Amino acid sequence: MRVSVDGIIGNDLHLLTRAIDKAASDRQVRGLLLVVDSPGGGVTGGEELHDAVARFKQHKPVVVSMMGTAASAGYMISVPASRIFALSSTITGSIGVIMERPDVSGLLGKTGINVHSITSGSMKDQTQPFVALRPDGQAMLQGVVDDLFNQFVEMVADGRHLPIEKVKSLADGRPYTGRQALPLGLIDQIGNEDAARSWLKHELHVADDFPVLPLRSSRKADGWETWLPRRAILNWVLGPSAVNWLDHSLLRDGLDAPIAILQP
Repeated sequence: MRVSVDGIIGNDLHLLTRAIDKAASDRQVRGLLLVVDSPGGGVTGGEELHDAVARFKQHKPVVVSMMGTAASAGYMISVPASRIFALSSTITGSIGVIMERPDVSGLLGKTGINVHSITSGSMKDQTQPFVALRPDGQAMLQGVVDDLFNQFVEMVADGRHLPIEKVKSLADGRPYTGRQALPLGLIDQIGNEDAARSWLKHELHVADDFPVLPLRSSRKADGWETWLPRRAILNWVLGPSAVNWLDHSLLRDGLDAPIAILQP
């Protein structure tokens, strides 16, 4: 089975992850070829897709083929794989988290607009762009970023079988080319999608002409089942920068907070 993840990774991938889970229990599906060409995206979406790939790997082999970019959340979803292929020029790694917290309080003051916050706690308004960020608010948000970063590091360490300290030494947010990533243990082999397909077929002990089919779609009465369109659902939840901002907003997830994203 072939799944392609292109563009910014959104935070609403429930249908895709459910389809991967269904495929893991489908006897006709022997393995997973995950083709990644993504600069990153939302923390939640990256975690959700990472976990779905990890669950699939518990039952069947997974191989990743990195295209032009597989960085940050794009790298996160790749690390559970049994083997990772990348091109020499692939941009990958970029292990880190960035949280963007706009501050327009100064601009509002110049226009004569005042925003009064009535909160249940001293930190509640520190996520709001209409209020200046205080030192204690900065420390609070830094703690959130640090925890998300540690979760990312743990995923890489588990997936790549590397010591935590080794991963941390590589995880200052910098990107690596595929050729740089290979000796660091972030990928397994330089090669294109055809090389990844060949590895998967060899791992499954099947003939070279054994088909690797894309994730297909079918809709049953109780909703999406087993298969989804190979790219339609991703195109639906992904979009340009402005849409990405809204999609990644934790306000959409029921929280009042700035966005945290994984990107180069």
